[in-house]
Amino acid sequence: MTEEIKTDICVIGAGSAGLTLAAAASAFDVPTVLIENGRMGGDCLNYGCVPSKALIAAARHVAHLREASAFGVNAGSADVDFAGVHAHIRSVIAAIAPNDSQARFTGLGVRVIRERASFQDRRTVIAGETRISARRFVIATGSSPQIPEIEGLEGIDYLTNETLFDLTKLPTHLVVIGGGPVGMEMAQAFRRLGSEVSLVERGRVLSHDDPELADHVRRRLVAEGVALHEETEILRVARRGRYGVRVHVKKADGTEEAVDGTQILVATGRRPNVGRLDLDKAGVEFDETGIKVGANLRTGNRRVYAVGDVTGALNFTHWAGYEAGLLLRPLLFRIGARPKRDLLPWVTYTDPELAHAGLTLAEAERRHGHVRVLRWPVAENDRARAERQTEGLIRLVTTRRGRLLGVDIVARNAGEMIAPYALALSKRLNVRDMMGMILPYPTVSEVGKRAATSFYVPVPNKAKALARFLRRFG
Repeated sequence: MTEEIKTDICVIGAGSAGLTLAAAASAFDVPTVLIENGRMGGDCLNYGCVPSKALIAAARHVAHLREASAFGVNAGSADVDFAGVHAHIRSVIAAIAPNDSQARFTGLGVRVIRERASFQDRRTVIAGETRISARRFVIATGSSPQIPEIEGLEGIDYLTNETLFDLTKLPTHLVVIGGGPVGMEMAQAFRRLGSEVSLVERGRVLSHDDPELADHVRRRLVAEGVALHEETEILRVARRGRYGVRVHVKKADGTEEAVDGTQILVATGRRPNVGRLDLDKAGVEFDETGIKVGANLRTGNRRVYAVGDVTGALNFTHWAGYEAGLLLRPLLFRIGARPKRDLLPWVTYTDPELAHAGLTLAEAERRHGHVRVLRWPVAENDRARAERQTEGLIRLVTTRRGRLLGVDIVARNAGEMIAPYALALSKRLNVRDMMGMILPYPTVSEVGKRAATSFYVPVPNKAKALARFLRRFG
């Protein structure tokens, strides 16, 4: 070893959680070492949230052009220059990258080491030629694409989110394996940009979302020309000619057929990055689902914590950042911190978007028994009619007394509309609070207020009687 470092906190992984933690710790003048073997910024900046949303934004412009004639605007058909789309994606990443860069974190006082990390023992990590001893270690190594065991797949040059955004030529026919958020978002985006798209899902698409709301997204993708194969098992894949691929599938009724395409995108979930860390030497328990942590994010080794995707709990960038922020409390102030999973919001960035916060309807019914469900359709909103974006609804789930438990929105820009409900749920607000909120007219967000107002419809007889009584006094 050429260097020995003794530090207070050693963070392994420079993705959302690791960067959040390192930046915050350095703000408190806490000596911090950050180890990253790959790209700074992790999966979100380089292979996930950022490039995918840049691609979706480009595809949405195509959709706007197609919709323009309904507004009396004839813009012609879209002419997609996919090399230009690729350049747009790269420019967005490049614009954000300085915030996550080694130079920035070095400037903050963090010692950044660009090597692979592994534990030597319960108190020591090796990174290249450096041995690091720390009071506390935090593992934030994230996750990687989960590749299913499908006959023939290894012989195909398939795509994942780690290679998809390197494409400079639009796929002629993209076959997407997996109907979760990533699969659905990419299926719609590539279809809008001009690819033929087939999506194969062994269950129903967006299975983690409520079927009622997910069906709005499902119907939109079908209407735009995405060929959905739900309840369909993949038997094997093979090359087809010089440039094609063929996916052999078995439908729910037992019939077999072939889905032909030119490229395959595998979007079947994530696996935690626990390999090569030598966690056994640190006394950290793990398995294929991730590192085992308690409710306080601590592993079996009291010096070692784990946050984000590597725990296998919730694969969201904002959740990883939230956990990292909470972890500062025990690391710096010896105050307990327990993540509140019930408050987690998430968004699927299709069009319409599908946004959720709080408990699902099933969770609310299981925990609270009788609940109230308040709906309001986007079609009855004035702004939505003006924009000709009338598909979707908002659904509020409350206790019998009206306290908010969960919110689901399916609508264009639902991801922006869910924000006040994330706050309302964290503050345990009720429908009366939402009714009292003054919103500018006309905005699509007014659908939430209308849904909250419906809690008091029909007006209770006691309230009517009180109004009658008070009228007697002039």
